[in-house]
Amino acid sequence: MKHSTLNNNNIRIIIAGGGTGGHIFPAIAVAQAIQQLRPNAELLFIGATGKMEMEKVPQAGYKIIGLTIAGFNRANILKNISLPFKLVKSFFQVRSIFKKFKPNAVFGVGGYSSFPVLKYAQTLGIPNFIHESNAFAGKSNQWLGKNATMVFTGTKGMEVFFPIDKIMVTGNPVRKNIVEEGYSKENALLNFGLSLSKKTVLIIGGSLGAASINKAIMKNLSLFFEGNIQLIWQTGKPNASEYEKAAESYTNVYTNTFIDDMSAAYTAADIVISRSGAMAVAEICLKGKACVFVPYPHAAEDHQTFNAKLLVNDEAALMVKDSEVNEKLVPLVLDTLKDEPCLRKLQTNIKTFSIMNADQVIAQKMIEIVESNIKTN
Repeated sequence: MKHSTLNNNNIRIIIAGGGTGGHIFPAIAVAQAIQQLRPNAELLFIGATGKMEMEKVPQAGYKIIGLTIAGFNRANILKNISLPFKLVKSFFQVRSIFKKFKPNAVFGVGGYSSFPVLKYAQTLGIPNFIHESNAFAGKSNQWLGKNATMVFTGTKGMEVFFPIDKIMVTGNPVRKNIVEEGYSKENALLNFGLSLSKKTVLIIGGSLGAASINKAIMKNLSLFFEGNIQLIWQTGKPNASEYEKAAESYTNVYTNTFIDDMSAAYTAADIVISRSGAMAVAEICLKGKACVFVPYPHAAEDHQTFNAKLLVNDEAALMVKDSEVNEKLVPLVLDTLKDEPCLRKLQTNIKTFSIMNADQVIAQKMIEIVESNIKTN
């Protein structure tokens, strides 16, 4: 990668974080917004070796460097023995990257790979920005927020986690292909080889899949078939062959481990079943879709339940606890699909939570601060 000097005012920004689509896709959206505003900006992603970002970021056309780092394992405490060593090693890796790339700013989107990058930027006095997408802030973002230049948040009410003078409520950046919708409902359904006359359920368990949701769907495939309802089912990779095998005899079911064209998937759907990670929530709000959220119960600080309740409390979505998904999920979805006034109310109410230009707002603010900092230094 060609590096420029400060004399020609090209800005160089490191974008750090990842682990799930909920961190990666917003980071890419902000990168694209920066490039729109400053085509000569040099961008470098930093992620965690072996994680999803190492594949998705290059696919979007950006360079990424992986750190040897891991997050805290809540399920198996013994697996955390090597964590301090990995953290120390990652700081040395970050120092080396900074020496070569000489960033003017760092933007962290969450995920454990963002922590050493933001922390090192703070020790050097480099402008550093955090985006906290969830309604309940993650621990590392809380620690970093005290010394951040600015904290962009997906929702209001985040002053319990961050200094109030550093907060800017922007909403959550949504993937460009979802914002720039290019489908009619008919074309979207045809894209998945599905009928134009049946109600359609989209099932998305997050980028890594959701076992509890998938098992409940698999167990009730016959009910959807009998109810003349079709499915677009993103299974995730774990146990995908089992779900695909169960669905192969049903003509009303489209399955895939990962759906690249989510714009088509959302457009085709009458109702969505989803985890309530911040990015999934932001996308569903933007598309104005009726939704049943099943919060992932092991998410840090139970933030997915907080995300879902913001909408449920305003009658903008429905929610089923993960522990009750087997008994309650499919009956609730089938009942809601039969209730047109309820569907319309959910679609109308959830749309009021949508924010379309979060990526541009974040990019504009960062550029403004970074360029001002370059001039004064």
